[in-house]
Amino acid sequence: MKRCCEGVGLPCLFKGVGMASPRPPRYLLVFDFDETIIEENSDESVVRAAPGQALPEQLRQTFREGFYNEYMQRVLAYMGEQGVRMGDFKAVYENIPLSPGMPELFQFLSKHHELFEIILISDANMFGIECKLRAAGFYSLFRKVFSNPSSFDKRGYLTLGPYHSHKCLDCPANMCKRKILTEYLAERAQEEVEFERVFYVGDGANDFCPSVTLTAADVAFPRKGYPMHHMAQEMEKKQPGAFQATLVPWESAAEVAHYLQELLKKKC
Repeated sequence: MKRCCEGVGLPCLFKGVGMASPRPPRYLLVFDFDETIIEENSDESVVRAAPGQALPEQLRQTFREGFYNEYMQRVLAYMGEQGVRMGDFKAVYENIPLSPGMPELFQFLSKHHELFEIILISDANMFGIECKLRAAGFYSLFRKVFSNPSSFDKRGYLTLGPYHSHKCLDCPANMCKRKILTEYLAERAQEEVEFERVFYVGDGANDFCPSVTLTAADVAFPRKGYPMHHMAQEMEKKQPGAFQATLVPWESAAEVAHYLQELLKKKC
């Protein structure tokens, strides 16, 4: 049985001949990016780099539900044609504000990095996410980032691709976060890494899909009043007990940090 030093929330080092230090508890913490780590939808934010900070109505009308990735490919091609280049995109991404309390949560996780394995699953794009996290100083916290591939071609245009294909009917064509999370947990299990609990911090409908797979030992942190929160509440109303994870809505990410801090104390 694992024990920890009273009031500290960290594993004790038991000293004795032939006694190895117990392995600390391991938690997996999963983050969304848009409107979770950052306060905005980064795909909408980049439009600030377009001429007049707006898109032509004709282009906007090409959007189809469930095919946002394809729509953003057209948006980025248009912006490239208008002369928007890497430095312009980088400046926009770096200046998107973090969500309330997010710096406090990341600082907490930095102090307890040995207890948490942290990954990010986002339907944004790799370039934008890396720009923002490096600028904020938290990129190194993440063991892995899963997002749509993006790069600059020979013309200097930012190009975007789909992350993968899948058969989930509830998710956009280019990404199912449930599939990504399930495969990640299976991969880590093969590497003999088992997590005591999974924590999921998100806001959108595509975050609800993976949160349904969480167990009663896990915790879902939906942003209060956003689609993930509403959908979890609706499921609980229609199918009591179907949503197994503990639901902890948040307005400030500092509330997530506080919850995790209290959990570490209870481990004692």
